[in-house]
Amino acid sequence: IAKAVSMTFGTRSYFFAPMFCPTMDAPAVLESLKVSVMGDSYSTYRGTMPNHYATFYPMPMCKVSEQSQMWWQQFIDRNGYQLEKNDSYSGSTISNSGYNNEDYSDRSFVARMNEIGDPDILFIFGGTNDDWVPAPMGEYKYKNWTKEDLYSFRPAMAYLLHNLKQLYPDMKIYVLMNSDMKDETDESIRTICKKYKVDYIELHDIEKSINHPTLAGMTAIADQIQEYIDSKKK
Repeated sequence: IAKAVSMTFGTRSYFFAPMFCPTMDAPAVLESLKVSVMGDSYSTYRGTMPNHYATFYPMPMCKVSEQSQMWWQQFIDRNGYQLEKNDSYSGSTISNSGYNNEDYSDRSFVARMNEIGDPDILFIFGGTNDDWVPAPMGEYKYKNWTKEDLYSFRPAMAYLLHNLKQLYPDMKIYVLMNSDMKDETDESIRTICKKYKVDYIELHDIEKSINHPTLAGMTAIADQIQEYIDSKKK
């Protein structure tokens, strides 16, 4: 036990309070992990993305009116993490192929891969609009991508994961798969994620209104992510 010490130097007396130094047995103070989201309308929330990005939430019809109700904020709050960046753009595709044959190379996931900040964890929640457009599926291709390749879903998805792993080698990536997509889209995501050893979470039973998650759907997404991540810790 440290004791207070009184010492005299010349005519002055000094009182030294005990100093306590941390030992190896002291609990470590862990820095809160940073989470970024790369998504489409399912992950947008006004005020959390760049101002020129198209947004969907808040949406009264889906009973989602607060940021705390978004799937990603629910997950962050449960775990004591912090939001690094929400880089979600409503209507965006992973590939550069958009609706009505429009070129989405200004908003696609492959165009935004450098806009996620410096997170410890990245959630990629996309593919829904590629599925709905529908974007060309293309062939599985894992190197030597051309500009034209990035207008097809499979090569664009591979290009995205390849480059993210190169740019952020220490970042943990989770790919979220929306419920109710075509089997071909689902299987393509599984195949490409396995190729790059990236975790994918297949969502199910997500309540939706106007094809978007309701508040109950948002909570179900957060629950299923938590359940998957917790299962990997066992």
